[in-house]
Amino acid sequence: MASPRSKRPLDHLVLPVEDLDIARARHSALGFTVAADARHPFGTENACVFFADGSYLEPLGIAQREECEAAARQGNVFVARDQAYRFRRGGNGFSAVVVGSPDGDADHARFVELGMSGGEMLEFSRPMKMPDGSEATASFKLSFAADLRTPDFFGFAVERINVPAADRSVLTTHENGVTGIAEVILSEPNPTDFQYFIQELACNREVEANSFGMSIELEGAMITVYNKAGMETHLGVTVPSRERGLTGRAVVYKVGDLAAVAALLLKNGVTVRQVAGKLIIDPAPGQGAYYCFEEIR
Repeated sequence: MASPRSKRPLDHLVLPVEDLDIARARHSALGFTVAADARHPFGTENACVFFADGSYLEPLGIAQREECEAAARQGNVFVARDQAYRFRRGGNGFSAVVVGSPDGDADHARFVELGMSGGEMLEFSRPMKMPDGSEATASFKLSFAADLRTPDFFGFAVERINVPAADRSVLTTHENGVTGIAEVILSEPNPTDFQYFIQELACNREVEANSFGMSIELEGAMITVYNKAGMETHLGVTVPSRERGLTGRAVVYKVGDLAAVAALLLKNGVTVRQVAGKLIIDPAPGQGAYYCFEEIR
């Protein structure tokens, strides 16, 4: 088991969507294999996209609004943050980075000690349907990290308990050839204002800073925070320089053949542009972040 101070792996990204069917159709058009819908015991639902590197996307929908509202009132941080995000930013976006945890209780205690706890730890269990059709019950501990200066973005560490081993190769094989997530991109006019927050979430004190922003490594992936110039140079995107706080912007996917991805997207009628050696797809209904494909062999 890893030390609580070890550099953390990227676990998943939380991507609020208005409708899971729209999200499924959009991701399928982009060449992703999408897992079956799954319900949380507090009113939300997801249709995840799993990758061979162990990370995944969580398009997150509302299955039962009354259940969500009741859970938020009872102190469920995950649901309360999702409700707040949807109120402020709409139902299509990118709200959280999640890292893996070897010890959820220790992470919660650490976040509290550092003054960056997002609230009470969440423990829950839910049935999981395996690719072979069997079902099992998995349990989770979520430890939340937040910064009051950034109301529209948060992070958490997840410890998985009793999660059954399963062959997910059917779900981690994608027509577009994506094998995993190389980089998560956020924006903020002065990225180093949030250096401490990202460092502690990642459990990595090393930071690479330049005139475009900063990057902090996770195990197997990178979190990059770009300023206005960084967003324009690396993504061809103009963002308001006055908008403060971390904002989830983009996901960079690892592929082996960029030309094959371009051909697939063209066949599926998806508009693509190329910036700095990456294929970039702008946000659309069911896809709340910029999706970037980069050739990484």
